[in-house]
Amino acid sequence: MERTLAKAAACLGTTRPKLIKLMREKGLLNDRNLPAFPARDREYLRVKDSNWFHAELGMQYSQSTRVRQPGIAWLAEQLGLTLPHIPTDHRDAA
Repeated sequence: MERTLAKAAACLGTTRPKLIKLMREKGLLNDRNLPAFPARDREYLRVKDSNWFHAELGMQYSQSTRVRQPGIAWLAEQLGLTLPHIPTDHRDAA
């Protein structure tokens, strides 16, 4: 499962702008909000390439950062954040 930076921030109990600021200060994101070290951090972060056609401007291209599932705990550790408590689900207990 992958999350946008906004959804990852919500999981970490912060906002997207604060998460981006912390990640930049730690050197995890570059000035375009993409992973600064995509090869090193590939287990946790990835670049999503997108494109679409605009009637007047032609093909448009963009890139954005996605946080992989293991990246949530990794980001919390890297940035000194505490993960919010997730209640235990006992529905499948026998």
